Amino acid sequence: MTDITETVDTYLAMWNTDDPEKRAALIEKAWAADARYVDPVQEADGYAALSAMVDAIHAHYPGQQFRRTTAVDTHHDEVRFGWELGVPGGDVTVAGIDVGILAPDGRLQRITGFFGDLAAAA
Repeated sequence: MTDITETVDTYLAMWNTDDPEKRAALIEKAWAADARYVDPVQEADGYAALSAMVDAIHAHYPGQQFRRTTAVDTHHDEVRFGWELGVPGGDVTVAGIDVGILAPDGRLQRITGFFGDLAAAA
């Protein structure tokens, strides 16, 4: 996969998919084998841990979906983008940005998630 926006959108689709088989295919498409995800409250290493983490989010926020809220910004092997989690067409529960490192094949190798609005923190 060479289009970084497509990779990011596949990553977000991973979060929104409750079917384990479909999610596994999305994970493999978006993530390198040595995948690592970390945010203030959770972390995952590898495909199985990523899928388990998504299951936990679905249990905690039933019916909610992630949406990308910004363009995908890249340079070198770095990527960043804004997102929000909420009820489709409704209230936003949490928003933030993800910053990542891309593997040589263009898939995600590492994502670090941050919660909150940077403008409000300034």
